[in-house]
Amino acid sequence: MEPIKKSTNWFAVYTKSRSEQKVFERIEKAGYKSFLPLTTELRQWSDRKKEVKVPLISSYVFIKVNKKDLFDIYSIPGVAGVLKYLGLPAIITEVEINNLKIVANNRGATKTIAPFLLENGKSVQVIKGPFEGLIAVCLSNNGKHRIIVKIEALNSFSEISLPLSHIKII
Repeated sequence: MEPIKKSTNWFAVYTKSRSEQKVFERIEKAGYKSFLPLTTELRQWSDRKKEVKVPLISSYVFIKVNKKDLFDIYSIPGVAGVLKYLGLPAIITEVEINNLKIVANNRGATKTIAPFLLENGKSVQVIKGPFEGLIAVCLSNNGKHRIIVKIEALNSFSEISLPLSHIKII
């Protein structure tokens, strides 16, 4: 008889300020599957400009574990807690993680926006271009067509401008 496989889910681990990359490395070293969406930004110092990798969502690292193993994460240095919803660890869906991967792999094409813009619009899927496979909400404003990517458990939103020919309504 085969042993019953433990189901694993994605969770958002809250980190101490500016320690996302170190926490990500420590989680990986501990043997857990994790994900840290990074984007490249151009930073300017007084004597130079440099591209640096920064987290797409500050202070969060995503980890795929069994709920029981989630409590072992607190022993990793830099971990401040686990995102909770109604007192229980919030589960991040696979679709949301895939959306984050697509957005993180297409640097410079996104910007953060206010959440109130999401109320009107339809669910869409990107069918062409670098964001192919992305599931989001579409908005039209002053002739500009935008896709809003929502990570529900984090109440986080990103905006991407795409032509209407690259999306289909789902």
